[in-house]
Amino acid sequence: MVGAVAIRQARATDRRWIGPFLADVHSTRVARRGEIVSPSDHPMLVAEVGGIPVGLLTYVVAGDSCEILTLHATQRQGGVGTALLDRVKEVARAAGCRMLWVLTTNDNVDALRFYQRRGFRIRTILPGAVDAARQMLKPEIPRVGEHGIPLRDEIELEQAL
Repeated sequence: MVGAVAIRQARATDRRWIGPFLADVHSTRVARRGEIVSPSDHPMLVAEVGGIPVGLLTYVVAGDSCEILTLHATQRQGGVGTALLDRVKEVARAAGCRMLWVLTTNDNVDALRFYQRRGFRIRTILPGAVDAARQMLKPEIPRVGEHGIPLRDEIELEQAL
């Protein structure tokens, strides 16, 4: 990544690129914990380099915890994801949160690596949760995910703030 990454809250004018960006990364509708969630209905952090959007993180603050709904960068391993994660921690602490958590799937080894390298721990494995979501909520979820791994389970990771 060339240039410094700047992080800010999303603005109304960002909607014109956020929708297509979320669609491109298959995140306009997220099935998790037995429900469908629309990330664009929640607060968003935008990462920019030179004024150009290069990443997006959506989150939900509920009580004393903050959930990361989605985290995507246009280019991996450029520091964008880490910058977004650092900022959402600040936002969560300012909102009185004591815990930051994220849900991913068993096939998403890149996300598991990313979060664990940044201090997250596996809290819960929900066997068959993706199978259930595919059957009841979102039939377009593929049966085989990244790296040819059968897509079956949700994995919750957490980090104390």
